[in-house]
Amino acid sequence: MKLTGTTRGQLAEAVKTACPAIRELHLDLGGCRIRVACSTDGLHDALTDYFKEFLAEPGEARIVISAHECPNVESDLAFNVKRPDPGKTKIKEEWVDLPDGRVVRKRLTGMHFLFGQGENVAVGPCLENANQVINFVNNRFIEWKLNRGGFLGHAAGVRWGERGISLAGFSGAGKSTLALHLMSKGTTFISNDRVMVEADGKGLVMYGVAKQPRINPGTALNNPDLRGIVEPGLREKFLSMPQDELWQLEHKYDALIDECYGPGRFELRCPMDALVILNWQRDDSPLRARLVDPRERTDLLPAFMKPTGLFYLPDDPARRDDPDAGAYAELLARGKVIEIDGGVDFDRASDVCLHFMETGLLPTD
Repeated sequence: MKLTGTTRGQLAEAVKTACPAIRELHLDLGGCRIRVACSTDGLHDALTDYFKEFLAEPGEARIVISAHECPNVESDLAFNVKRPDPGKTKIKEEWVDLPDGRVVRKRLTGMHFLFGQGENVAVGPCLENANQVINFVNNRFIEWKLNRGGFLGHAAGVRWGERGISLAGFSGAGKSTLALHLMSKGTTFISNDRVMVEADGKGLVMYGVAKQPRINPGTALNNPDLRGIVEPGLREKFLSMPQDELWQLEHKYDALIDECYGPGRFELRCPMDALVILNWQRDDSPLRARLVDPRERTDLLPAFMKPTGLFYLPDDPARRDDPDAGAYAELLARGKVIEIDGGVDFDRASDVCLHFMETGLLPTD
């Protein structure tokens, strides 16, 4: 298929005409209704299985997305190259802005994503790259929340009772590992890697992303609820590695929340009573937890602040630039911020977080 046209509207119309999407599924992501239309049964079934905990009855949708299966997509668009993130070398994405929207092309897979003014279209080898279609669905939800005033956070999230916390940390700190430790103690999962935070007049509310955790062997093998996802043939090999090497090993596994912890343990909205920032090191020093004022500890905020990236088109031109540290600090000051430092200790950190969610206080010992 060749994308023809000079506007997002023309390109999308050509895709929809050439490859109609008529198989629908309906989702409820944190109160936002989304309708996804697929051009093939295979993609429809794959998305239905992935989002099974968030399926909804048909109804009026705030976001409409269509996904069109097509082996090859060509175009004469003049794409710009998105430079790799710091520490990375591979160019993965290109984009072009049009008068009525944006087109993002994934270099490695050939997937194209067209969006703007309420229209959202994925076209390319969708089933082979269902994870990118899933990310597109989640990105549309993120954009919708940010356009309503939310702030994007690089954090996991869990809820216990009526209180929720988000968990952030500098690179490799283990926010997802700590969230899954807390899941083993009975919490409800809110998000693995992104939260959208907004003030509601009483405090803070966070919205999670319907993305299942992807974890390394170190996380899996140090949690009895997750150990079974590592192949038996590799388990002994991984366990024989030095601990530091095991924790750094990049070998991803999907940790499906319903399979590891049971159904009904994944929600996308809850109060955010505190942001916990992991500022610890891998040594034997005792773990410490303390409340900090985000307006005085702006050095911690980069662990939580997250750039919006190519898949965000703001409704309001004033939001074209991401919020700065001062804006994040003022938002987070409406709740509590807890710094955990000292040596890495997931069991002790889990106890601290659970105590806070049960009482609203930090332990005194």
